Amino acid sequence: RASGVIPQISVMLGPCAGGAAYSPALTDFVFAVRGIAQMFITGPEVVKAVTGEDITHDGLGGADVHAGTSGVAHFAYDDEETCLAEVRYLLSFLPSNNRELPPVTAASDPADRRCDALLDLVPADGNRAYDVRAVIGEIVDDGDLVEVHAGWAPNLVCALARIDGRPVGVVASQPRSMAGVLDIGASEKGARFVQFCDAFNIPLVTLVDVPGFLPGVDQEHEGIIRHGAKLLYAYCNATVPRVSVVLRKAYGGAYIVMDSLSIGADVALAWPTNEIAVMGAEGAANVVFRREIAASDDPEATRRRKIEEYRAELIHPYYAAERGLVDDVIEPGETRAVLARCLAMLASKSTALPPRKHGNPPQ
Repeated sequence: RASGVIPQISVMLGPCAGGAAYSPALTDFVFAVRGIAQMFITGPEVVKAVTGEDITHDGLGGADVHAGTSGVAHFAYDDEETCLAEVRYLLSFLPSNNRELPPVTAASDPADRRCDALLDLVPADGNRAYDVRAVIGEIVDDGDLVEVHAGWAPNLVCALARIDGRPVGVVASQPRSMAGVLDIGASEKGARFVQFCDAFNIPLVTLVDVPGFLPGVDQEHEGIIRHGAKLLYAYCNATVPRVSVVLRKAYGGAYIVMDSLSIGADVALAWPTNEIAVMGAEGAANVVFRREIAASDDPEATRRRKIEEYRAELIHPYYAAERGLVDDVIEPGETRAVLARCLAMLASKSTALPPRKHGNPPQ
């Protein structure tokens, strides 16, 4: 009953086994200390007796296992002192309950500060990787942020930060990991974070550079449709201020899911390097012009020509703005200032959901 009413945090400073392990799993955030924290339903002895697998307590349910593999732990630290200090820092971003706004602080970092370093941080070439955490650090107040689930599903970054003193939740594609593609883990990670921010009145800023959902038999059979729908559901259900920025590419259903205007973003922005389309030019040309390419005397030359035509007509920077897919195309250096103005404009946003006992999100 306290879920979504007050923030709930578990700090794991020792072993937690059996049904007791569900207690921290029900809370909003789980902190774990390496070497002393373990969580598992059945211990190593039971595992060995039943399956024959030989594993240590730490190998089965240690802090790094849950922070990087299972996703149960949101944070993992080397010692208790650091862990507890980070718990305090996290609390500085949160309201005491869902009827309050998150605490606003006096910002020493000017809201209209230019971010010209972004031009060097993000390559114009869509095939080159970069660390989106550096982009977030350039945009937010003093570069300070708390990254949630840093070790799990690293292809999506979720972080709490401030812009002009206002706490915000940042959801960002991470091109440095798997090219920023969305998969099952990233969808679940993003959905949980969006739901938390919405529950506690924390505005959402989404930075988009996504090539699509991860293709593959394993992903399909393990339920990428069902799990991907969790992120879509979370965004559609969120009533807090929502601003999205397309940094580079935004392809297919993954673009829609990453808080596009079509699912209710209040403001959608894009940099001049944006490519918003169903898919990239190479893939689209191979599908759309397949017969024409096959019938030509020089298929490879025809394919290259069609790729350039598709890119020039449908993936140029202002195509999305011309068709109302984004509200504005902004200069990267102005990103922080524009976000600050948008969040200030939306501060009094109020949205009423239909009466219901509760939603039934995809599981």
